[in-house]
Amino acid sequence: MTGTTLLTPEKAETTTDGGGSAYPTAEDTASSGPERFNPLADPTDKPAGGREVIENPTIADVMATATLPEMSFGRADAPVTIIEYASLTCPHCRNFHLKTYPQFKKAYIDTGKVRYILREFPIGKTSGAASIALRCAPPEKYLTLFGKFMEQQATWVSQEVRLDPIFQVAAQVGMTRQQFDACRENQSMIDGLKWVKDRGRKLGVIGTPNFFVAGKLVKKELTMEDIRTMVDPLIAGRATASAGAPN
Repeated sequence: MTGTTLLTPEKAETTTDGGGSAYPTAEDTASSGPERFNPLADPTDKPAGGREVIENPTIADVMATATLPEMSFGRADAPVTIIEYASLTCPHCRNFHLKTYPQFKKAYIDTGKVRYILREFPIGKTSGAASIALRCAPPEKYLTLFGKFMEQQATWVSQEVRLDPIFQVAAQVGMTRQQFDACRENQSMIDGLKWVKDRGRKLGVIGTPNFFVAGKLVKKELTMEDIRTMVDPLIAGRATASAGAPN
């Protein structure tokens, strides 16, 4: 396959949370000082004591959820499920969403062949702040706002957390400043987002974008060729099995 690169955390983004929280506190985002993270930190740093990773996770492991609902698109009973772990500041995620996703949606999601699930995996506090705003959008506007954050990365991404540019993107789907500020204080939602990322790490996700295709982890930006190669045989196999089943 051409034009694809195996992604490491360094290649996925230019900043890292170094194993700490990607969700900024009020102190982190105060206008009186810069964001408190080290852009030169080693992306392979792990929390004290190491990190637990499930070897050979099962479908049940991959599909486990906690308090936040899955952001799922397409038929719930589609024969194949693809899960994307994405960071809003990731240029490779942006490339996938702008170049590959429209074709993928038309050919596989809209036709009922694939259920697509989008999970947040913010790398750095700027991405974490945007992820909080993203989850504050009404579910029917989630994917629209995700696209706007991707399309307009150059206007709001920086090494410091700049809330005003992030809000300016969120406002494009009707979010008020009062709603935006209130979301930053919603600790239950922030804890839920942290669980999503921590669970991704436990499943072996190390950078963005990473995908699970029918339960198999793929650590690179997918092309349409990749998707066809992996998904079409699964769909064909399901169709053959159904045709051979007794009535």
